[in-house]
Amino acid sequence: MSTQHSVPLRRVSILAIDGIFASTLTQAKDFFHLASLRYGKQLGQGLKPAFETRLVSPDGQQVRSFSEVVLPVDGTLENADIIILPAFVENFDTLRARYPQILPWLREQHARGAVLCGEASGVFWLAEAGLLDGKEATTYWRFFNEFAERFPNVLLNQEKHLTDADNLYCAGGTISACDLYIYLIERFCGANVAQTVARDILYEVQRSYAPGRMGFGGQKLHQDVIILQIQHWLEEHFADKFRFEDVAREHGMSIRNFMRRFQTATGDKPLHYLQRLRIETAKGLLSGSRKSIKTISYEVGYDDASFFARLFRQHTDLSPNQYRQQFQQAA
Repeated sequence: MSTQHSVPLRRVSILAIDGIFASTLTQAKDFFHLASLRYGKQLGQGLKPAFETRLVSPDGQQVRSFSEVVLPVDGTLENADIIILPAFVENFDTLRARYPQILPWLREQHARGAVLCGEASGVFWLAEAGLLDGKEATTYWRFFNEFAERFPNVLLNQEKHLTDADNLYCAGGTISACDLYIYLIERFCGANVAQTVARDILYEVQRSYAPGRMGFGGQKLHQDVIILQIQHWLEEHFADKFRFEDVAREHGMSIRNFMRRFQTATGDKPLHYLQRLRIETAKGLLSGSRKSIKTISYEVGYDDASFFARLFRQHTDLSPNQYRQQFQQAA
């Protein structure tokens, strides 16, 4: 997750439509605009934004939000590297009929490699476009029943606040969307920019969940059902003490067969996959809590805090204290 994206981020497009929940739209705008300024400063461009963050509507005209706020936009549907689909309050069937341009635009943009992100009801656009068929997704809890009935081919996970699969990201609500934006900023702009944005906006946010699960969804796009079950088990038991030999035997495999099948399916060795789960969870605890390094080490599954610190540095190029301090340093 700490590795910067190989393709420069040039444009973030945020979809504006009638009935939009204005705060979810402006929240995304603020996150990415701040990131563009921070990234520009890091690149030596002063206060010049390093990439565009644009509000776009299907016809390029202003829209009226759910709360009757008239929102001007920057343009019409366009090519982008990241597309944000904020939450809306209007009836979805009404919106789909009013804006027939949205679904083909999303399919085209995903095909050309864009990252698509839906927040709460915004996830309906991804599912209606057929992009989430056979993939894991989530949405706001009030929409679970409607979503499941409307999109039976989507793997709705009611236990998760965030999902990712094949450059398609779903956030259940406002706080999880914030974590998603920080993840994407880190992916495209690097850890330093992401950490300064998180420090400036999210330092006092309290979560009821651990956000450190992003970046694993793409490793679930395989057909090995047993390995997928083990991946889900690891997400729930990553901090437990267990042996992979026992996990393999419980699923009817030898350890050699398990190691081979896991790496073939996910592209990762089981131990490295487990370490990443633990380190990503630790990053969330370091940035979002004041717990000691020793406590965090224990909570993610390591009794030896020194070993945890060495492992953390291997994965992030920073010590746990350095990672935490980047959230606390002055701008």
